[in-house]
Amino acid sequence: MRFKDVFSIIGPSMVGPSSSHTAGALRIGRAARRIFGQRPEIAEIMLYGSFAETYIGHGSDLAFAAGLLDFEADDMRIRDSLLLAEETGMHISFTKGKGPFSHPNTVRLKLSGGGREDVIVGSSIGGGNIVVTDVNGFEVNFTVRTPTLLVFHRDRPGIVAEITGLLGGGGINIGFMEVDRKSRLGDALTVIETDESLSESLMETIRGMQEVTRIGIVDLTAKGVV
Repeated sequence: MRFKDVFSIIGPSMVGPSSSHTAGALRIGRAARRIFGQRPEIAEIMLYGSFAETYIGHGSDLAFAAGLLDFEADDMRIRDSLLLAEETGMHISFTKGKGPFSHPNTVRLKLSGGGREDVIVGSSIGGGNIVVTDVNGFEVNFTVRTPTLLVFHRDRPGIVAEITGLLGGGGINIGFMEVDRKSRLGDALTVIETDESLSESLMETIRGMQEVTRIGIVDLTAKGVV
């Protein structure tokens, strides 16, 4: 990945100590929460590589909890995030994973609650930047640097064109798009990074499409907790 500016390298304004292990971990947690769409009741967090070896000393455990609470990287409540998560009824556990992983700072989050379960894999790649590489078994590669729409749908001819047509009609410019599917005419996931935030009415229109099973929106430029 090419960094777009000096702030991508030096990292964001944050509660430290590490842009990779703290700010990046928090950003992964926030992205996972936004994909899940609500506060999870249970978060099972499996850490790989450097995350697994140093997560307590670098405050990554606090950062993941803060991200799942949808805190900003400079929120002083990060220091008490595990306690605050527990007070909301969220149960968080940490384990060390084994086997191959895509990046030294990789994490697998299994979120559940309200009859839903999502499994999200992401990596912190430096300067507080992240990449999400797997969502519920779909292979993806997105960064959430801009508003990101996830559309879970059944695969059929023309559906991706219909989705992009709705976005274009709503004045939304697409910066990046990828599609993965589990089988021909089976379950699919379309991920679209956009230049603008999506309106509630546009999201409702996409959500109401016949083949769409659910949508997720990761817009870290927008304020407010989901």
